[in-house]
Amino acid sequence: MKKMTFEDALQQLQQTVEQLERGEVTLEESLKLYEKGTKLSAYCDDCLKKAHQKIMELGENENEDTAAE
Repeated sequence: MKKMTFEDALQQLQQTVEQLERGEVTLEESLKLYEKGTKLSAYCDDCLKKAHQKIMELGENENEDTAAE
């Protein structure tokens, strides 16, 4: 998957889900959309995990800086 922002990936995921929910595509297209959706979902999940980790690291650094004072 090419590099994209979390927001772009989430928007694409929402559009993919909407297409699947409408049920206006063939079975083959549905499978392709489902595969695309699972990849987008995993990408969004990874972005959120990285952001959470960064927040935790920043919090730890802040705590260390406060303890050093």
